[in-house]
Amino acid sequence: MSAYRDKFASKTAQRKIAETEKTAFRFQNEFAKTFEEMSQAVILRVRAETELGVKLTERLGAARSLPDVASAYHEWLSDEMKARSEDARQFMINSQMFITASTRLFSNEWSGIGIRQNRL
Repeated sequence: MSAYRDKFASKTAQRKIAETEKTAFRFQNEFAKTFEEMSQAVILRVRAETELGVKLTERLGAARSLPDVASAYHEWLSDEMKARSEDARQFMINSQMFITASTRLFSNEWSGIGIRQNRL
């Protein structure tokens, strides 16, 4: 009878380990997807920042007077301030995505594993 119980406990433990591995894999996939979306947003911001720098360089190269230079810098600074505002907004969106993914995964999946493990 003891051998049967050991074999059953072993299979139960193996099932629990397999469930835990599946859940861990889902965690990894969800976080990878979230970080990929966040990375894409950062890449878009880097491209926009590069375009702002190129635009300023072109305007400064075409400037023929001090007021033209001042106008170019004024426009650039205005665009930079808008970009920083957008960066802050995007940072908040990314943070919220990360927190939402973490909360969803840990509240649904992780707590379920803990409850099941306690039943062993």
